[in-house]
Amino acid sequence: MGHISVFPVQVEFGDCDPARIVFFPNFLRWIDAAGHAFFIAAGVPPWHELERESGIVGTPLVDLHVKFIAAARWGDRLAIRSSIKEWRRKTFVMHHEIFRGDELLVVCEEIRVFVRRVGSEPTDIEAVPVPEDIRALCDGVQPPPARR
Repeated sequence: MGHISVFPVQVEFGDCDPARIVFFPNFLRWIDAAGHAFFIAAGVPPWHELERESGIVGTPLVDLHVKFIAAARWGDRLAIRSSIKEWRRKTFVMHHEIFRGDELLVVCEEIRVFVRRVGSEPTDIEAVPVPEDIRALCDGVQPPPARR
């Protein structure tokens, strides 16, 4: 089993609609933050450092599936459990579950791709194969020796 991280969220008044339930885009904001926290907890450097070291600028989202099971409300304390479900050649599937205590509220799967810059414009990027050292860290194993 690979690395699993838990990202805490406190639902605030501003996260909710007039019915005091979480406005759905906030779940996606929290899931994105949980994904970044997952990589940091696994030992992957922050993206700005990774770009200097390897040219990788991040993991843009290419597909997203979300299932809302139950509502979260103002005052709830949530936990987002994140893990890598599947590695592919240039993409990976990140799995997130949002809980309130033991109650599952949201399930999300993202497909993301590692990219590097290929030009001077911010949009000049291309997909690269999943780096083995990052995969090893996320899988909870010793990464291979650094490339020279």
